Amino acid sequence: MIPFSPPRIDDKTIASVTEALKSGWISTGPKTRLFEQQLATYLGTDEVVCLNSATAGLQLILHWLGIGEGDEVIVPAYTYTASVNVIVHTGATPVLVDVRREDFNIDPEKVREAITEKTKAIIAVDIGGFPADYNELFGIVNNNAIKAKFKPGTDVQSAIGRIMVIADAAHSIGARYHDDYTGKQADMSSFSFHAVKNLTTAEGGAVVFNVSQWFNHSELKSKFKTSSLHGQNKDAFSKVQIGGWRYDVLEAGFKCNMTDLQAAIGLVELERYEDTLQRRRDIFRNYSEALSSYEWAIIPNYISKYKCTSYHLYMLRIKGINETTRDKIIDEIGKNGVAVNVHYIPIPMLTFYKNLGYRIADYPVCYELFQNEISLPVYYNLTDEQVQTVVTTLVNAVNNVLNE
Repeated sequence: MIPFSPPRIDDKTIASVTEALKSGWISTGPKTRLFEQQLATYLGTDEVVCLNSATAGLQLILHWLGIGEGDEVIVPAYTYTASVNVIVHTGATPVLVDVRREDFNIDPEKVREAITEKTKAIIAVDIGGFPADYNELFGIVNNNAIKAKFKPGTDVQSAIGRIMVIADAAHSIGARYHDDYTGKQADMSSFSFHAVKNLTTAEGGAVVFNVSQWFNHSELKSKFKTSSLHGQNKDAFSKVQIGGWRYDVLEAGFKCNMTDLQAAIGLVELERYEDTLQRRRDIFRNYSEALSSYEWAIIPNYISKYKCTSYHLYMLRIKGINETTRDKIIDEIGKNGVAVNVHYIPIPMLTFYKNLGYRIADYPVCYELFQNEISLPVYYNLTDEQVQTVVTTLVNAVNNVLNE
C-alpha cells in the first residue's frame, strides 16, 4: 500500500522528542522559543508566534483585528473549512468568492466585486502551496475608491486604514513569491504544521507579522502570546521560575499555545527542510514528466514567473470528466493499493454552509475544478519506484473507467 502523506518520523525526530521529555519540561518553554527564533530566521522576518494550529493563528488575527458581528470577510469558496469557520466564530459573515481556473487561488476580480462598506479583511489561501496573487490584492485594497468605502470599527482597523489582507499559508511554508518566502507578502500570515504538512510538529501552526509601519512587532508577539494563553501575561515556564509565580490576566483569551514536544519535532524538520523541499520538487517533476503525454491529464501549475510552490499538493485534474467519474477513478486506484485524495470539497457543498444559504451554482469555477481533481501522494520517503507505481495505477484506472 502506498499511503497519501505520512509524516517523516525517524531516529532524529524520536531523539529530539526524547530530549524534550527528559528535560522535565513538555509544555510551552525553551524549545518553543527556539523554534520561533529559527522560523523567523528561515522566513526572513523578525517575529513569529507558534501556536497549536494554523486555524488558531487565523482566529487570533481576526480577534486582534476586532472582527465581529456586522462585519464581512472575503474568502475563497475553494478551501478547507478552517479558513471559513474562523470567520463564523467571530460572528462576522464569510463572503465567498470564486477562484481562478489556472491555479485554484482566489480571483482578485471577484474580490473587487465583493467588497462593501462592511468588508474588513480578505483571507487569501495559498492552496496546494502555490501563493495567491498578493500584488493584485494589495492593488485593490490600496485603491483610493476602495479605501474610501472602508469603515473602521476598531482602533486597530483605523490604524491600518484599509481592508486587511491575511494569508492562510497553511500549505505554503517554503514557497516563494517575487523571491521572498511566503510570510512576507500579506499583512499577517498563518502557517500549519499539521501531521500531513511538509514541515510538521504533529499539530501546530505559526503567525508571522508584516505590519511594522503601524505596529511594533515585538509588542504584537507579546499580545498574541497572551491571547493564546487565556489572556495570561506569563506562560507556564516563566511562572515556575523562582519567584515568578505571580501573573495577571489581561483579556478573556484563548488556549492554543504550542508545546515543547511539538517544537522538538519542528526543530528537526526545519533543520532539514530544504532537503524536504528538494525531494518534493523531484516528485512533482517526475509526475509531470510521466503524465504530460496523456491528453486527459491537466498538469497543475506550480511554478510561474513570480511564484514557486512549496510542493505541498500535486493537484492533478482529469480533463472532461464529472464528479461521479472522478470518484470511480479514485475507487479503482484505491483497490490497487494507492491512496489518493481530493482537495477540497468546496465550502458551498458542505451541509453547514448550504444551510446558511451558500450555493455551489454561484461558484462555477470552484465546481469545475472540484469535480475532476485528484491529489497524488507526495512525501519525503516516497521513492521514484513508488512514484512510477502511482502513475501506472492512475493511468490504468483512468483508462479502465473511461473505457467502461
